[in-house]
Amino acid sequence: MLGKTAGGLFWMFRYLERSENTVRLLDAGFRIALTRSSASRNEWESIVTTAGVQAAFAERHDEYNSENVIDFLLRDKSNASSVVSVINTARNNARLVRTALTREVWEATNDCWLTLQKTLARPVREKGLPDVLASIRQHSALVRGALHGTMLRNEIYDFARLGTFIERADNTARILDVKYYLLLPSVSLVGSRMDNAQWETILRSVSANHAYRWLNGGDINPTGITEFLILDRRMPRSLAFCYAKIMDNLGYLATDYGEEHECHQQAAAVQSKLDGSTVASILEEGLHEFLGDFIRYNNRLGALIEQDYRFCD
Repeated sequence: MLGKTAGGLFWMFRYLERSENTVRLLDAGFRIALTRSSASRNEWESIVTTAGVQAAFAERHDEYNSENVIDFLLRDKSNASSVVSVINTARNNARLVRTALTREVWEATNDCWLTLQKTLARPVREKGLPDVLASIRQHSALVRGALHGTMLRNEIYDFARLGTFIERADNTARILDVKYYLLLPSVSLVGSRMDNAQWETILRSVSANHAYRWLNGGDINPTGITEFLILDRRMPRSLAFCYAKIMDNLGYLATDYGEEHECHQQAAAVQSKLDGSTVASILEEGLHEFLGDFIRYNNRLGALIEQDYRFCD
């Protein structure tokens, strides 16, 4: 496969995953802002920071409020990470690799883009936000379903899935990292009702609230949630799950091409770190330090995949 085609697939699905992650952040922040209006500014600011666009937001807006944050993260074309921007870029990548996609995957991607052009043509108000976010999630799920249901399990599929899980792992790690530094106003509140409510917000941000409660009842606690989102391979957005899938797809590529690259060694090192960790050892090391290292290693893996498979060729 040409490197340019592999890169198009990789980034198409990274951008699709990024749009869905942004939607989840907005949904979780919107819920908590409704229940604690006095702290809503902190919630909206934490969403922007978690999305990694704080500097870009500050250039456009002076205040963290629902109107500014919603518009910036959904509609603002000057924000390269806004939903409208990343879906447009995903569609452009899909056009680039059109012959590598099934008709169903292309049509689902194009329909997602067309729907968003209409849905986000005008500013989204708080009252209509849940319906808009639900529509974006639904169309993202349709693209993913078309991929699973119609694509051969070959190198095309592998690069698409690598893009998905590199992006997903980054998102989960960033959400957890921001929790300790932005969502919790004071160290004295650790273990308080406010702290527990904010941990529940983290679960909602990665669509894990129902799954966590099903496994743990009503016991919302930082240690249990940290273990669930980092180490539990049953959770499809945990770091361990993402790296199990990354290792699978890199392994298939190694078999197809008959060789391994530096990216395989990097992925194996990250998975080894996860496999050798317990929630106790992570908290002893420091959650922020652990996640900071993970984010750097994950970013390096993405760059190595691009380099080793010659995306720029």
